[in-house]
Amino acid sequence: MWSWHRPLMLFCAVMAALSVIFLPLVVLDPRTLDGLPIWVKPLKFAVSFALYSFTWAWLLSLRHRAGRVSRWMGTLLVVTGTIEVVLITFQAARGRHSHFNVATPFDRAVFIAMGVTIGLLLVANLVAAILVIVERQADRVGTWAVRLGLVVSSLGLASGSLMVTGVPGQNWAENLAGAHTVGLPDGGPGLPLLGWSTVGGDLRVAHFVGMHALQLLPLLAMLLAALSARWTALRDEDVRARLVIVAGLAYGGLFLLVLWQALRGLPLIAPDALTLAALGALAVATLGGVAAALRQKQDLTAR
Repeated sequence: MWSWHRPLMLFCAVMAALSVIFLPLVVLDPRTLDGLPIWVKPLKFAVSFALYSFTWAWLLSLRHRAGRVSRWMGTLLVVTGTIEVVLITFQAARGRHSHFNVATPFDRAVFIAMGVTIGLLLVANLVAAILVIVERQADRVGTWAVRLGLVVSSLGLASGSLMVTGVPGQNWAENLAGAHTVGLPDGGPGLPLLGWSTVGGDLRVAHFVGMHALQLLPLLAMLLAALSARWTALRDEDVRARLVIVAGLAYGGLFLLVLWQALRGLPLIAPDALTLAALGALAVATLGGVAAALRQKQDLTAR
């Protein structure tokens, strides 16, 4: 693994180490912010960046023609991610908001710096994603898993920008230039550790769901390959590729569904009838796609 993109792997190791440091601070430091321990946000970002950088190091290693541009984009991801975590940690140590905070000139400068770094990260992510997407991987299954994972994860990453655009229903608190919650001010009741609102819509849900397509779809491809040793139908590469495509489309649909739910001011754990109907339709369509993928193999075998 150390032969992969070295800066990304080093960044992954540092973020993993920081996660170990932040975890006891969540318990030991009694200070809270918006109802959560102040070290929860640095912990979540450290864990997220550890997974993110590890996945990108792996993705860049898959390129058959690894070029200078892709290496520089990976390094830019490290630089911007490092600045982001440093600023989040610094503000947490001060007991201050890191995101959206414009209470003082210094806090505003920190927030602007975070905005610039996340903008550069989005650009680097997009360029690196395009470079990987245009290349074919070793097999069709891996190719589709990587491509769909990159598309959905890029949309999930970009959805974070909605938190500062003032979407209908957002209530920005005084001295804050953005919010996670739709329909209510930030800081209300939320899920343990995650902090996602249990009384209003929360844009962080779609942000989280979308970003982790980058890990889950390639993992699904690996799982299908492992199961092919015991399940005859999965030994056909075309079948596994179709199943990955179905899963990718379904996951993209789930991302859009939870985003739509949040934008209507509905908490994840309390969907309305319309949301449940859309979820049911997505489930039926997914099961139909899986059945069609498997049936096509059975039809070809029968012939």
